[in-house]
Amino acid sequence: MKLGARILKTGIAITLATLLAHQLQLPSPVFAAIAAVFAIQPSIYRSYLSVLEQLQANIIGAILAIIFVLIFGNNPFIIGLTAVIVISINLKLKIENTIGLALVTVIAIMENTSEQFIEFAIIRFLTIMLGVLSAFIVNLVFIPPKYETKLYYKIVDTTEEIIKWTRMNIRQASEYTLLKEDIERIKEKMNKMELLFTLYKEERIYKKKKVFVKSRKLVLFRQMIVTTTRALGTLKLLHRLEHDMHRMPKTFQHLIRSEIDCLLTYHEQVMLKFVGKIKTQFSETMANEVCSSKRALIDHFMKQKLFEDEEENKMVYHLFPLVSAIVEYSEQLEHLDKLIDSFHSYHKEVNEFDIQEKQENE
Repeated sequence: MKLGARILKTGIAITLATLLAHQLQLPSPVFAAIAAVFAIQPSIYRSYLSVLEQLQANIIGAILAIIFVLIFGNNPFIIGLTAVIVISINLKLKIENTIGLALVTVIAIMENTSEQFIEFAIIRFLTIMLGVLSAFIVNLVFIPPKYETKLYYKIVDTTEEIIKWTRMNIRQASEYTLLKEDIERIKEKMNKMELLFTLYKEERIYKKKKVFVKSRKLVLFRQMIVTTTRALGTLKLLHRLEHDMHRMPKTFQHLIRSEIDCLLTYHEQVMLKFVGKIKTQFSETMANEVCSSKRALIDHFMKQKLFEDEEENKMVYHLFPLVSAIVEYSEQLEHLDKLIDSFHSYHKEVNEFDIQEKQENE
């Protein structure tokens, strides 16, 4: 079983919250532990935002719980009504992520109607906020994950899988059902890639010089994701139009196959150049070949009828989305190539990636 950083941080936050509650002799340490579970976040920035939102939401929940208990008591229907109102207010304030813990605060406070109710409510509120604070401390002190490394390898792994399936498809070696299942799985990986990019983007930089470097890296990573998305789009169209492709003339099939093959090789070389493992001249040569094949592919559609029969020509028109996807994939690749060249050519003294070995990342 593999333990990730989030799992370890959650365990440490629960331990810290419980220990602090015991040290402060708070009556219900369990509420501090529950709050720590809700408040743990994958990054320092998100943890900071979480503290602000949780403070706001729990103050609302505590105040409403106190008011409703003092006026109506703690009848189960009153507790439910209070919970509904708290949820509505949080949704209105667009802090829906805090609803769970705000409801815990409401229930924890409204369970008691003793003479020292106000004091009890304040202690319960502070106990829950202690758990939130414990989670923030753990996020602050615990070594944050290297999102630059994680994002890079997620892009590389996903791109390699797309390239592998595309090569198999254009050679008619892929199983239709298996490819369909794998495309769905790759879509999930793309969603995780977008999440990693968001987390990487949210990482705070405090040195002015590094802020500009981070901005350049963000542009590069965003373009890498866009290019990988275009590659996946091309694969999906190849898979969906596989039957129509087989009915095309051999010359046209060869043109499609050679252009995609060239694009896949170009994509591999651009990814290698990204980390400085390939010379610039090779990718420039490949780019020229891509442009040449792209023009030939478009000319084939614009200047010729592939069939005499009009019905058969309608089938050809179904392949326009595929041709468009190939052209778009090519253009995004060329743009990525230029961005990488620019990144490595200017500000060399500061433009460095902090990508660790994959074994360390795992």
